[in-house]
Amino acid sequence: MALTTTTALHDFLRHNQHPATAALRKRLARSSQHDCADIISLYQEAIPLIEEALWSDKPDATLLDTYQQIFHELETHIHSAGEDQRHHIVLLIPVADRPQQLADCLNSLLQLCQLYQYGGVKNGRYQKITVIIADDSKHADNIRQHKAIVESFDAKGLESLYFGQQEQRQQLAQLTEKDKQALAGVLGNPQALNFYHKGSSRMRNITSLKLNELQQYYDKVLFYSLDSDQEFKIKVATQEGDRNLYALNYFYYLDQIFSRTDTCVVTGKVVGDPPVSPAVMAVNFIQDVIGFIRKMTMLEPKQDCCFHFPTPQKTDDAAYHDMREMFGFKHSQQSCHYPCPLKGQHDNSDCFKHFAEKLNGFFYGEHPTRKTFYAYNNVFNSISPARTVYPGNYVFNAEGLRYFIPFAPLKLRMNGPVMGRVLKTILKDRFVSANLPMLHKRTVGNSTVSEFRPDILQQSQHIDISGEFERQYFGDVMLFSMETLTGQGYPSTRMSPDAVAEIVKTTEKNIRQQYLSKHSQLMTELDELKMLIQASECWWNQSSDLNIAVAAFNAFVANIEHNFGPGSSGYKFINSEADKQPRMRQMIEAILLYPDEQDEWEKMLSVNHSSDSAR
Repeated sequence: MALTTTTALHDFLRHNQHPATAALRKRLARSSQHDCADIISLYQEAIPLIEEALWSDKPDATLLDTYQQIFHELETHIHSAGEDQRHHIVLLIPVADRPQQLADCLNSLLQLCQLYQYGGVKNGRYQKITVIIADDSKHADNIRQHKAIVESFDAKGLESLYFGQQEQRQQLAQLTEKDKQALAGVLGNPQALNFYHKGSSRMRNITSLKLNELQQYYDKVLFYSLDSDQEFKIKVATQEGDRNLYALNYFYYLDQIFSRTDTCVVTGKVVGDPPVSPAVMAVNFIQDVIGFIRKMTMLEPKQDCCFHFPTPQKTDDAAYHDMREMFGFKHSQQSCHYPCPLKGQHDNSDCFKHFAEKLNGFFYGEHPTRKTFYAYNNVFNSISPARTVYPGNYVFNAEGLRYFIPFAPLKLRMNGPVMGRVLKTILKDRFVSANLPMLHKRTVGNSTVSEFRPDILQQSQHIDISGEFERQYFGDVMLFSMETLTGQGYPSTRMSPDAVAEIVKTTEKNIRQQYLSKHSQLMTELDELKMLIQASECWWNQSSDLNIAVAAFNAFVANIEHNFGPGSSGYKFINSEADKQPRMRQMIEAILLYPDEQDEWEKMLSVNHSSDSAR
């Protein structure tokens, strides 16, 4: 019996003019509904053609619906074939005092499951998806909310496990005292009185103990690490404004990658808000603000808004990073324009007000002028050797549990790139990147603040990012020290204490010069911005209706001066050898201990996995 001709796949093949569709139409017409293997193969061959059609122009809602429906049909045929041999996917989400962002993240996961139905649904429950919420919260009310959120999504058919501080302590208690001491640089001190805000890297390492325990329950399993401020959507730029779409079947492609290749770890990237700290975005953002103000000086306030553009502005990779040339990207002097998101009739003064409202979000990690957008490239064609792990978007198989996030208790930023350099050395081409980005949203809803961001403090007069600045600075020192170390064979080759110390100290001097060079540029740009904003002849200083907006611009300048000025805590710190020395010693010691920790970690996982399997 031939397949029904009322399927979404049949409709697509009938109307699409791609040369390859003719052969697929003939195969479809000849296919028997009992030949499941051939039908599944046919669907898999058609999927890239549908994607090409979907992304040939701006995404079409009807075609996107067809794309999702075709995956529904594919799941039906896989179920009809009998036993499903695909991977079970266990998602790990560390969270600290972010109930709203956690709910948004889980809602996007549920939507993805509903739209694509990877693994099928039985009795209202998704059969191949499990999510673990690893709670690192301080506040009791947020802990209660997180538990309720987990229970709510579990009731909706998404297997959801709560891994709170009690469960974490119980997991750590299963380790021997020898392991606890040997792995202190991986897991931290389990006896610490304050067992919250340990940091997402340490949380991932602790939760890996639970993942090692869980793997016994699945024949094939993948572990998917993500952040609570991310969603399973992609951001697309169009003439009508940004759109966030459920246009990637992440789980389908991850299963395919790990089934068809010998990949051990795959990382995606993020779209939307940048993955880096405002500590390394201030120069280029101020350049963009200057460009915005300069253009406003040439416009009339009641003139129709002039900040809507026929095509999205193209930017280089890592355009949001002030020191992107250090990472091998081209340096560009080009400023980026502000794409006004306002709809309906509005003028330049309305745009001025709206941009002023967005400035505060910069200190929480937003970048209103340099968001990252999705660009289509077939996932399999996009696979390439990687050098950076995005901790909020990477996936590994059971073997990948062997690789913890290095130096987690130090709480440095750039832990993903550091881990990536190590994996690149060990795994080589089994560590890859793929075009599977997730939507990154630093702030909540339409606000300009995050629910919780470590080391960013809202004070009475300022937003203080000095703690994050220090973590970013030494994260850069650690990263580029690791570049040198791995180039000399580390961690397989043990390095002497003197050699490690020399590399770290030399790297720190180079990083300091980079920071100071950007600081000098920043101060020059900031002086120009202040002059433009405060010029009495400019129309925004001649209308009481714009007082609030002007005050927001002035507050932004004051916050930049507080965090980046000559008297700022961050720059005082990096100019003080005495203040830096304790951190430098910590880093050198951690680098020296890492090879032994890696050996102990692998032994511990092997013993614990054998014990769990025997139960």
